Amino acid sequence: MKKIYILLTICCALIACKKNNVDFSFSPDKPRAGETVYFSNLSDSGEDWEWTFGDGSTSSLKSPSHVYKRPGDYVVVLKVDKKNAWTKTAKVTVYDTVPTFVASDTVFYIYKDYTFTANVYNPYNYDVNLEWNIEEQDTLVKFIDKGIVCYFTQPEDSALIKLRIILNGETTDVQKKFYIQDRKTNSLLLRTADADYRQRIFGERAEQYKVDPSASVLLEDEQDTAQTYNGAEFKLSELKTIFPELQGFRIASRKIYYRAEGLWVANIDGANPVQIDDAECFAMTIDTKDSRIYWANADGVWYMPFVGSDNNKFVTTPTLLNTLQNVTKLAADNEPK
Repeated sequence: MKKIYILLTICCALIACKKNNVDFSFSPDKPRAGETVYFSNLSDSGEDWEWTFGDGSTSSLKSPSHVYKRPGDYVVVLKVDKKNAWTKTAKVTVYDTVPTFVASDTVFYIYKDYTFTANVYNPYNYDVNLEWNIEEQDTLVKFIDKGIVCYFTQPEDSALIKLRIILNGETTDVQKKFYIQDRKTNSLLLRTADADYRQRIFGERAEQYKVDPSASVLLEDEQDTAQTYNGAEFKLSELKTIFPELQGFRIASRKIYYRAEGLWVANIDGANPVQIDDAECFAMTIDTKDSRIYWANADGVWYMPFVGSDNNKFVTTPTLLNTLQNVTKLAADNEPK
């Protein structure tokens, strides 16, 4: 009888030892802040799981994952079947965040500014060196503190941006690909003796002019010798009584812009004429959508916003749009293409 009791005691002890075999592992073994840590439950048995990760977070999954937001040492506890005796404790050391870079947006288009910023966790103020590399040659890049501003001028299926981060002698290479989309916008149409061109306008910027035979339709209709404005018809021959040197005109916002030994602006009744450009003006048009006037001289094509003051004094400086020579006609196309 005594032998049977001893045998039962040993069996119970063995069963208890097997029941109490609580264990877990985690990967990676040196996680960084912001990186997912995967916990593998290695316990022999059990039905209920209680994890505490040392940062206030818990889980009841058998093998959970967790993200630590800050570096440091964390005590992780696994309790099986809610029994204090069936517990495993281990320390997880979380290291500094993996250096990387982030973009100011998630969708990218041509002819817009996008900022890319290095994201480097550096609580000890070590020396940091950033080496940016953009493979697309048509991309305009401006360097700023901790990052760059990119201005893409061509659509790209996989625009590649690389960054080498050197922090306290440790080098991290990061590269990301971005899809750069085309977008529609209004255009300026231009005619020379050789071809008709289209130049799409993106806010304050424009892409290079390109030959476009379809531009001829609007260019043929474009004239600066007659215009209906606010229900009244204005003709070159009639306006010459007010502006004797008038060669062509356009009216917008109660101002008349006209070619006459240069480019001029005046009130619609002819008062307060002011010269905008003293160079010979070969062609002109207005864009009511963007409130701009465009004109061509020997240097190329220029533009400026509409004049708003009563005395027609303008404060904005004319801007050179392109250097296309011998432009004979201009037209604005406000149908996005």
